Amino acid sequence: MTDKAALYDVIRKPIITEKATMASEAGAVVFEVAIDSNKPQIKEAVETLFGVKVKAVNTTITKGKVKRFRGQLGKRKDVKKAYVTLEEGNTIDVSTGL
Repeated sequence: MTDKAALYDVIRKPIITEKATMASEAGAVVFEVAIDSNKPQIKEAVETLFGVKVKAVNTTITKGKVKRFRGQLGKRKDVKKAYVTLEEGNTIDVSTGL
């Protein structure tokens, strides 16, 4: 998978929360990724797009909540997050965007 458009399809956006900020202090970056992506695809996408070396990738799927809006029942989408741990000396500044 060397097509840049396909790499951007794997990584949706960086997640900037208090927990993600604490993870960045430990050398990890959190991204929202495609629900059908796997760890090797995520690793390749991060290494290619940001020019860093990835040590490990951990993923988690957050199930969407069921919500009611104006009497209508709806469901938020499921979100897959990737916690990417970088090799020593590598950093990614997520505040600049993709």
